[in-house]
Amino acid sequence: MYLSLNYGVVYYSFEELKSEIERYIKYYNEQRIKEKLGWMSPVQYRLSLLAA
Repeated sequence: MYLSLNYGVVYYSFEELKSEIERYIKYYNEQRIKEKLGWMSPVQYRLSLLAA
């Protein structure tokens, strides 16, 4: 049995898939910048609101 998340990447175990999902969530929240957030990541934006 194999699982495919996207872009033709095949994961042969649940642990591989879980690890990739966790890696993507971390990127999405901590590294991805958004123009609407003043060119900051979501985490940076939230922290900037706390500091203000």
